[in-house]
Amino acid sequence: MDTSPDSPVAAPGLKRWADLRWPEVAALDPERTVAVLPLGATEQHGPHLPLAVDTAIAEAVLAAAGPHLPGDAPIYVLPTQPVGFSPEHARFPGTLTLSADTALALWRDIGASVARAGVRKLVLFNGHGGHVGLMDVVGRELRAHHDLLVWSVHWFQLPLIEPDGHDLEADLSAHERRFGVHAGQVETALMLALVPERVHDAARADFASTSAQRAQRYPLLGNGRSAKFAWAMQDLNPAGSAGHAAAADADWGRRAIAAAGRSLAQLLQEVVALPLATAVDGPAWP
Repeated sequence: MDTSPDSPVAAPGLKRWADLRWPEVAALDPERTVAVLPLGATEQHGPHLPLAVDTAIAEAVLAAAGPHLPGDAPIYVLPTQPVGFSPEHARFPGTLTLSADTALALWRDIGASVARAGVRKLVLFNGHGGHVGLMDVVGRELRAHHDLLVWSVHWFQLPLIEPDGHDLEADLSAHERRFGVHAGQVETALMLALVPERVHDAARADFASTSAQRAQRYPLLGNGRSAKFAWAMQDLNPAGSAGHAAAADADWGRRAIAAAGRSLAQLLQEVVALPLATAVDGPAWP
């Protein structure tokens, strides 16, 4: 994570863990303090987007959450992890990936360090879809071995509701919501809002996914529920993108970041308020 004063994660209501002195860490209230670990990735995102998409979006949503948090909110952002578990993109030049064992060990060790500091609440805040399974494993291990309360939070599963009640997801077609899984309309819109100079407009297209073909031909394999395909990205589209990137709109991207930030701020405040008694020490019988 950028530790300069203008770091994107340095926002009102959010504080950087790395800025604390050890006596300040020792004085944190374990009942309320929340540590947030941003998980990004450095991996290909089609011919039109930079490798930093997942990291950039995770940090942007965190920054958007900050103004909606009280200035004294006991929420501390750990250093962003910009390289994650991305083997599904490894055939594409530029992708950096950890092995599953390394990613699990890294996140487990960071979580254990948080627990040693006396903090009992940890939010894994994720920008990369390929992390979902590993995050479930790490969360359960940290709960079992370090009595941490752990939440896995994925920016792309946060409600995108505007102040007037409009659901931004409704602006996307059902086809895009189901099959636009990587560097499609959503991620391209967010990057147009964040770093338009890094989006290669001439390479934007409607990148068809082979998943849509399977959904038509194979009722169970392709229904998106009965079987989970362990795909590599080139299996879906050899250009490295799946979704209608050409339809992306910067204004929608700005509104989506703002909406995700509001949802994240609410979620973090709920984690602050949730009692540590949520974690029960052991079994009991009358």
